[in-house]
Amino acid sequence: VLWTVYVKLKEMSAVPGQGEDGQWMPSARELMKIFNSYNKHTVQLKKNLKETNLFFREIRQNYSNACASTMSSESASLEAGQLSCISFPVHEEEFLRNTVGAAPYILVLGQDCTARYQLLNCLLGERLLPLGPEAGEACEGVQGTVCKRRKLCFTHGRQTRLSLALPGQYELVHQLAANCGRWDTVPREDLEIHEECEDPAHRLAELEITLHHPLLQVAKVMVVPCPSVQPIEEALEDCTRNVIPIILYAINQDSLSTEQVAELWKVKEMLSFPICFVRIPDTMPAASPEPGRRAEKEKEKSALHKQLLSLGFLSGPTGNCSCGAPTQMPTPGSKPQSMLGEAFERLHRLLVPFTRQVLQNQQVEAANLLNGIHCRCLDLFINQAFDMQRDLQITPRRLEYTREKEGELFTSLMAIANRKQEEMKEMIVETLSSMKEQLLEDAANLEFTDIIVTTNGEPVTSKEIKSCIHQIQELIVVRLNQAVANKLISSVDYLRESFVGTLERCLNSLEKSHIESSVHNITSNHLKQLLNAAYHVEVTFTSGSSVTRLFWEQIKQIIHRITFVNPPAITPEWKRKVAQDAIESLSAAKLARSICSQFRTRLNSSHEAFAASLRQLEEGHTGRLERTEDLWLRVRKDHAPRLARLSLESRSLRDVLLHGKPKLGRELGRGQYGVVYLCDSWGGRYPCALKSVVPPDDKHWNDLALEFHYTRTLPKHERLVDLHGSVIDYTYGGGSSIAVLLIMERLHRDLYTGLKAGLSLRERLQIALDVVEGIRFLHGQGLLHRDIKLKNVLLDKQNRAKITDLGFCKPEAMMSGSIVGTPIHMAPELFTGKYDNSVDVYAFGILFWYLCTGSVKLPESFEKCSSKDQLWNNVKRGARPERLPSFDEECWQLMEACWNGDPSQRPLLGIVEPSLQSIMVRLCNCGSEQKSSSLEDSN
Repeated sequence: VLWTVYVKLKEMSAVPGQGEDGQWMPSARELMKIFNSYNKHTVQLKKNLKETNLFFREIRQNYSNACASTMSSESASLEAGQLSCISFPVHEEEFLRNTVGAAPYILVLGQDCTARYQLLNCLLGERLLPLGPEAGEACEGVQGTVCKRRKLCFTHGRQTRLSLALPGQYELVHQLAANCGRWDTVPREDLEIHEECEDPAHRLAELEITLHHPLLQVAKVMVVPCPSVQPIEEALEDCTRNVIPIILYAINQDSLSTEQVAELWKVKEMLSFPICFVRIPDTMPAASPEPGRRAEKEKEKSALHKQLLSLGFLSGPTGNCSCGAPTQMPTPGSKPQSMLGEAFERLHRLLVPFTRQVLQNQQVEAANLLNGIHCRCLDLFINQAFDMQRDLQITPRRLEYTREKEGELFTSLMAIANRKQEEMKEMIVETLSSMKEQLLEDAANLEFTDIIVTTNGEPVTSKEIKSCIHQIQELIVVRLNQAVANKLISSVDYLRESFVGTLERCLNSLEKSHIESSVHNITSNHLKQLLNAAYHVEVTFTSGSSVTRLFWEQIKQIIHRITFVNPPAITPEWKRKVAQDAIESLSAAKLARSICSQFRTRLNSSHEAFAASLRQLEEGHTGRLERTEDLWLRVRKDHAPRLARLSLESRSLRDVLLHGKPKLGRELGRGQYGVVYLCDSWGGRYPCALKSVVPPDDKHWNDLALEFHYTRTLPKHERLVDLHGSVIDYTYGGGSSIAVLLIMERLHRDLYTGLKAGLSLRERLQIALDVVEGIRFLHGQGLLHRDIKLKNVLLDKQNRAKITDLGFCKPEAMMSGSIVGTPIHMAPELFTGKYDNSVDVYAFGILFWYLCTGSVKLPESFEKCSSKDQLWNNVKRGARPERLPSFDEECWQLMEACWNGDPSQRPLLGIVEPSLQSIMVRLCNCGSEQKSSSLEDSN
């Protein structure tokens, strides 16, 4: 009981920062603050990592199920390739797992036990470990005996307690000297391993020292054992498992020995953490030395600094001054460097920033990795939404285009078939007339194949006669066939460029995106059959082809009606007579009618087959587009917003780790969704403005998170207000709510205030140009602003404009049709939920009206409206601001064009900008000339 009372009194009377023996210790309060901050941010990192992994698992499972149930193997493998991006790379996942779950430990190393123990006593502010000759000043003690001090682990507990335990396993049953009576300093026999001890577990056990110390509440402290007890590699492996080590190395000699340098190299190889080297003096200085002595001491210390620098343990001239503080503080987010402090009495000036830098670096890197995967996957979802929206818009148009173009092609080919019959009849008559003599001559000189004809004109068999007649017929067919083919080809050849290329490309695109492999290419094949009805003659119009036989069968039947009574002698005269009879028996009208009839039959057959396969293709696309629209809805409503919120949290955590929580100044203004405050400086930028938003529900959280992602990923542009960063304040309003603090560039005033104060015509026209330039940039990035108005245009001190407040800013593919904006600036189509970036052109038209008036007074047509609903109804019916007498005609025409009720009739901003430039040149030059004229008149 007396011992307990003594300990309590001792704890109550202890002076923070100083132990009983008067030794200085670093500010435990500052270190506790650093460790508490680390542990608080670790909770947020763990939560974000857990939710991110859960999100990834759900996404992969949902997509895998969709692929398995509705998609072909080809489509499924394609989706699997995209899904591989929705996960952590292996090395990043391992780093996050090791970092986010690790606890901070202070790891004390040193040249010998005395140096380590003295540094430990200084850390905790009490003489807990023995010092001096009686405790052994070096690891090789008196009379050459080897020091065998075991590993020490200091942990927090309500009561002071010592025990032996195997690391991470169990406590050993052993009687310690400290438990046998009262102690101020840990007994030496409990620290050392006795030679006679043969128990391996006892030799490997660490001494756990439990203390009710504030620093130990937030971080454990470990002191490595002597090398004779455990090699440094094994000791480090045990000490740094799932740990973020704050490595302190105590030096009590003027230089490092070869063995100590080798040990340090092993530490550097095994751990990727910096080391804080601390010079421990032989005796604690009672007062600062005289200036001469101080310079001499600094000169002595520089030798140690040079040695560490030459060995590569310190980097460059950014070391530390003799007081122990870094000569140049590292920039936020930079890789932590090893440090050397040679003024032991000012150790806190080194240890506090060193600890902050090590812990901060680990968490910043973890937050960066998390935010990186969030942004990559979010961009993937946004791009996917663009692709899906394009598919939903383009596929129905492609189907309709294909149907229309095939119909036009079919109509054109049928017109050719009907129109060309009479022309073909005349062509056949002309061809036969012009070719008759040549055909008769060629027939007379024809050499038959497979028939032996004697020179004396002896009769042949009836079979041979028929064969001869057939070959004469073939000669006539081939010649006439070529002439007709050329005529038909020349009639339809112009269709190749106007139909075939575009139509075939469109069909190929439709068939590639179709999920049913069974109908793949069928429609294209039917289109080719349709085209072959006109073009087949160009490719295979020979006497042996099926088309030739189809077209000329009737010709042969007419020729075959020639009868033979007696087999004649095959002479040139006979061959000429057979050819002449065949030619004269041909009917040009029947032949032309037969050709066109066959052409029409093929066209109708191919057209019907094409229409049937296109319907089948359309049915397949209809089912696919329904699934695509469902997925598009999930991406916009669930996947992207959920991931954007995780991204906002990870980025905000990074920003607060690097730059801290911003300080709110005086209120600058209030809006519908937040309050804007002055912020003197943050993250090395000043002055800043801070927008505080308290999202009331998940929808507003999602909108804010997506806004932040779009704004942060935008390239910097001189016509957009720069967003510096964000911080999530979990204690906003005294802890009653959670606010997102958006830190942004601060400008002089908004356009509303500027117009009230008065702006010149030149300044107002320049502001209009600046706003158009900013909107064009947003549209070029695929974004719509949707809330262009006076208060969302900020002016610098030179009255140049920048667009701000991207709260409603979204890519067109991510819009859900919600009605957003400020009523008087909202285009009529916004109320339908179907709109595009022309709504920003409309809003600019209204803004330009204000700029032309030079005041903030509402237009009469809007001022007389008693409610938003009445205003919206009037706008939908065509109500617009009135024309004032002071308006320039060209300015009035421009604003009228911009607020046109038909979005397709509004001018593109690429046309608006040069129009504004010409207006500015004309009006400002005219104003200057009038001013000069008035001055001359007054003179």
